[in-house]
Amino acid sequence: MRLLLSVTGWDPSPWVDRFRRFLPGYDVVLPGENFEPSSVRYAATWKHAPGSLSLYPGLQAIFSLGAGVDHLTSDPHLPAVPLLRVVDEDLTARMSEYVVMHCLMHLRRAWTYEQQQRRQVWLDFRNQPAASDIRIGILGLGNLGRDAARKLATMGFEVAGWARSAPTAPLEGVRAFSGSETLHAFLGRTDILVALLPLTPATRGILNKALFAKLARDGRLEAPVLINAGRGGLQSEADILDAVEDGTLSGVSLDVFEVEPLPPGSGLWLHPRVHLTPHNAAMSDPDAIAKAIAEQIHRHESGLPFAHQVDIAKGY
Repeated sequence: MRLLLSVTGWDPSPWVDRFRRFLPGYDVVLPGENFEPSSVRYAATWKHAPGSLSLYPGLQAIFSLGAGVDHLTSDPHLPAVPLLRVVDEDLTARMSEYVVMHCLMHLRRAWTYEQQQRRQVWLDFRNQPAASDIRIGILGLGNLGRDAARKLATMGFEVAGWARSAPTAPLEGVRAFSGSETLHAFLGRTDILVALLPLTPATRGILNKALFAKLARDGRLEAPVLINAGRGGLQSEADILDAVEDGTLSGVSLDVFEVEPLPPGSGLWLHPRVHLTPHNAAMSDPDAIAKAIAEQIHRHESGLPFAHQVDIAKGY
């Protein structure tokens, strides 16, 4: 059996070693090496060269090495085989940590106090809302969104989630919205908007001026807050900057960007109401990813169906 590893921007050597460890007996190869293309049965990829996977007629499945799959679904020449996404408990837990941390930091004015400290200013905000006063809305109720919603609800926030389709199971303490016809109502009750959507043609650029204007205006925060830890393509960074300048948004936390690394000239870097992290909200354990892919291959080889298959029509 042969597994193709095709990555861009990463050193492939550690991944080759991992897959050889978890798939003993499998030949792990890289594009450009000397092997028969028809012998490749599986591909594990991150931002492969578009069209390159069509060179392997024997492919039976393609695995994404990251949480996102838009680098796969955007390839117009992708072979018509199952696409599998990563679902990893460690990645999910890390994403929830990031979301909870930033919700709390906006709630408790952490960055305001940090700026005061730098200026040696003692100013206490006595009229500070409690978590139960704040309505959080999570855009995207997949594995990541559901876990974050549960943990935020446990902390006392009033949590709702929105998804394109109705969730398969209810979430205790979380109000669920589904379908485009409910998006306006969902936004209108949201003080802190957390974006954990996949990137698809329908969601590209969704975090824009028109959407920000629909967020709640009757909340206990100075103005609504945006947290995007999903995909950079979801947001219009020009609209985000305009929104924090005119007061439509009181604060922003971004872990993902339209262009990465974020260009040095971006106005996001130095804005006092914008808080940036370098796309590390949920850095999953590479060993856990390789092991999960190996388990999927073993399942398939034993006649069991793949888990976590991407719906190509939906894009996730």
